[in-house]
Order: sequence, then structure tokens, then C-alpha cells
Amino acid sequence: MEYNKVTGQITSLLKEKGFWFETFEHEPVRTSEEAARIRPGYTLHQGAKAMIVRVKMSETDKKFVMLVFPADLRYDNAKVAGIYNAKDIRLATEKEISDITGGVQAGGVPPFGNLFNLDVIADPKLFDNEKIVFNAGDRRFSVAMFSKDYKNIVNPRIESIT
Repeated sequence: MEYNKVTGQITSLLKEKGFWFETFEHEPVRTSEEAARIRPGYTLHQGAKAMIVRVKMSETDKKFVMLVFPADLRYDNAKVAGIYNAKDIRLATEKEISDITGGVQAGGVPPFGNLFNLDVIADPKLFDNEKIVFNAGDRRFSVAMFSKDYKNIVNPRIESIT
């Protein structure tokens, strides 16, 4: 099966670093709830949901940011706005997601914003899990890994966003 190149980048990076991980090939899933049902041994709370949002500080100062948090939670717009002193925050469109990630579809975006030159903000609750699991560049391919290794490789800014 052929996946987006990001899938290979992630698994290669994890192998190169010598980090433990496991992979799952499955039917295409779009939501975290669907994914949790097909990943044996993992809960929805262990799912690392990656959302790309556009943060608007002013008419001329806007940027895309990746938010990562447990999949059974929702991010708090006001908390994210406070971090950036933003006037407005909105979800990236499917086209913007595809453009930013080199063709990754919404629902397949991995929590590796560093691969896309995005700032990554991770909620501290994500690291309450020893292991996390996420779609890795494709709606049909998931990776599980230790949350401490994720923190080491992505180096996200850790802020309460849920």
C-alpha cells in the first residue's frame, strides 16, 4: 500500500532515533473516535489529535500553528488566543491543510508539526499517557510511540490548551 511520503518520514525518523514504536494499517478513518475503535490496546485519550489552526494577531500578522492534545478533549479557543494575543483563531481549511502538509488529508495529519515548519503546542495532559497513538500522514496508517519520545523528537511548546 502506498502512503503519503510523511508516513515514511515519521517511521524513518523514529527508527533513526532508536525509539520504540508500532504501526497499524487499517481502514481509512477520519475522526479520532473511528480511529480509537480500530487501534487494539489504545484508548481515545491516548490518541494524539493534531489540529492545524490559523492564528490572526492582526490584519497582516497571521500564521498557522499545530495544536496537539488527547483526542477525547477539545482545545479551548480562548486559551490558544491568549498564548498568541490573537484576535481570531480558526481551523485550517482542507485545502490549507493539504498545501501546508504536502498533500496529507484532514484526519491523517500527524502531530509532527516540525515536519511542516509549524509551531507545535501540546497540552500537558497528552503526556499523562505513557504511550500515544496517531494517524501518521494517512487516514489508513497509525503509529503508537512513547509520549516522552514524542516530546524529545518534536520539542513542542507545552501549554494548557484544553
